[in-house]
Amino acid sequence: MKLRELREGRDLTQQDIADVLWCKQNTYQQYESGKRQIPVEVLKKLCLYYGVSADYILDLPKGLDYPD
Repeated sequence: MKLRELREGRDLTQQDIADVLWCKQNTYQQYESGKRQIPVEVLKKLCLYYGVSADYILDLPKGLDYPD
């Protein structure tokens, strides 16, 4: 996942992001390392915070089709 890349690219700590998400640093660390699945509401907050799509955070391939 791209969470670490996004965070470090903005010179933020895991605690900084945990504060934004209202969770413990350890919980965020588990999201970042892939040891814990990110709940949809948390993923949404991260997308809005970083200004990126969920596809980007989840490292999905580009060019996926969306239903009409």
